[in-house]
Amino acid sequence: MISSLETPCFIIDEEALINNIRDLHKALKDTWGNYIIGYSCKTNSLPWVLNLIKNKNCYAEVVSDHEYKLAEKIGFTGKNIVFNGPNKGKDMFEKAILNDCIVNIDSWREINWLNEFNFNKEVNVGIRVNLNLEKECPGETSVGDEGSRFGFSLENGDLKKAIDTINSIEKVKVNGIHLHHTAKTRSLNVYRVLSESACLVRDYFDYDLDYVDIGGGFFGGMPDKPSFLEYMSLISSILSKKYDNKKTTLIVEPGSAIIASPISFLCEVVDVKDTFAKRIVTINGSRTNVDPLMIKSGYFYELISDSKNIVKEQVICGYTCLEYDRLMRIEDSVELKIGDRIKFNKVGAYSIALSPLFIEYYPKVYIKNKDEYICVRDRWDVDEYIQKSYL
Repeated sequence: MISSLETPCFIIDEEALINNIRDLHKALKDTWGNYIIGYSCKTNSLPWVLNLIKNKNCYAEVVSDHEYKLAEKIGFTGKNIVFNGPNKGKDMFEKAILNDCIVNIDSWREINWLNEFNFNKEVNVGIRVNLNLEKECPGETSVGDEGSRFGFSLENGDLKKAIDTINSIEKVKVNGIHLHHTAKTRSLNVYRVLSESACLVRDYFDYDLDYVDIGGGFFGGMPDKPSFLEYMSLISSILSKKYDNKKTTLIVEPGSAIIASPISFLCEVVDVKDTFAKRIVTINGSRTNVDPLMIKSGYFYELISDSKNIVKEQVICGYTCLEYDRLMRIEDSVELKIGDRIKFNKVGAYSIALSPLFIEYYPKVYIKNKDEYICVRDRWDVDEYIQKSYL
């Protein structure tokens, strides 16, 4: 029973997570057919999650040597790993290429490394496309007019230059393009522009590309938002103008779309007091647990209380010593008392990965399997933090 769980804790609904993965598989099968789901490990790299992802026929999308090693430890092979980002180490970069990993070049230093290696076989790499998404989707991107910092610019010619440079290296060939861009709206319009850009870049090649990696950033499991089928139908309809789905694989890199909605954070009230201004309800969780990026304006939540009294206003605050650790203000709601609980829902994106070692250490993580709750990560204590004696 949920009432028996030690708080604070994260709860992963296994069935909901599996359903999200299933729905994305179905949308891709029904539209493009030839596809790869590369789960974004950085969004939530809990080993239990990665193992389930692997068993549901998904790849691991990693952006550091540590994530690559973790993926291997979980059981992903090189051929089932997508290696992205500017934080690749030189040795792991070479290993990934030789292991037939999907490697997307993000920087000139990686191209310089390709020149230094003496490959004894033909190898392939992809390349990340940097484009002015804000121009085509005003107000929808997270960085605005400053533009993305990743990949090679389509507009200033660097992308074409980088492709030609890589293809001039002996035994190295560009076989795919990567177009992930962060958009705060996650709208269908964003993926229309990304797909059209993929078609434009297609003209840079006189051969068929093995893949188009459209990236991630989709909504998933959210009411009144675009569905997986809507996203994939739009992307496929545009890509089909320049790409053959029998020859070119569509890669998607979902993180939040899969993991956000199945995860909740359960905490409880540890103090209630009235100040001259407000009623303050302090919980044993923090905003850092459910909104580590500090960008949310509201939450999906449930109050677990047997109180009958209604209070006009209560300010829910975290355990930290920071004044801004205020999660929300609830109005005309039941009067919360010490021991009552609050369950924050749909908080699986980045929350576990970015929960800090600030004042408190990592909380427990439970898996909800039907009516059973199984602990898959114990709460950290001082011994886990110290690890090795310094005495």
